[in-house]
Amino acid sequence: MTQPGSTPPRPRRGAGCLQSLVVLAVILGLGYGASKIFGDDSSKSSSSSSSSSASDGKGGSWEIGDCGGPDPENKPDGYRAFDCDETGATFKALKIEDASFLPNAIQCPAGTDLIIQVSRVFGSGDDKKGGGIPTNTVCGRNLTGDHPGDAGAGGGQLVDGDCISATAKEIACASAGADDFKVLGLVKEKTECPTATTEPMQLMMAIGRPYDVICGGKV
Repeated sequence: MTQPGSTPPRPRRGAGCLQSLVVLAVILGLGYGASKIFGDDSSKSSSSSSSSSASDGKGGSWEIGDCGGPDPENKPDGYRAFDCDETGATFKALKIEDASFLPNAIQCPAGTDLIIQVSRVFGSGDDKKGGGIPTNTVCGRNLTGDHPGDAGAGGGQLVDGDCISATAKEIACASAGADDFKVLGLVKEKTECPTATTEPMQLMMAIGRPYDVICGGKV
């Protein structure tokens, strides 16, 4: 039994066959296609919505610094935990958020390349597919040099420093033109935008999203 105040031991991967994880990639890149009022596509996922299962003995508990990657036994959308030095590891957890059924409520930090929702399931084989109890959300960063979630790179969640078109669609800053804008802030009211804002873009309402206005400035 763990004593009060002590750090519980990390479970070994592969322990237990009844408890396993469904890890579903819910967001691999977000677009903010819009018109005035600007519609927000942040609730749409570019990944498949089908779930897949993985057995790793973590009991649904992830920590910052943990690594994971595609589950070869549950393609194409299954992910599972790996030790960071294993060949199957492709991302590291930057931040762990609570699970949410509202995609707009998940706001990962800059540098997040993919977002996965982790669910705990019980059973084996086909019983593990397509269900589970959501436990948390992992904001992951690729272990390779490919980082679409970096500010200005054109992928991931919208963050300060990203670039957008005149219709609020995220684009890579390297390809931005005279009619495009840089994100100077993500706020609730237009009056909260910084003074350099030239195009405050009012988004359509989305439940759970922490901002309603994109503060756009000249690139």
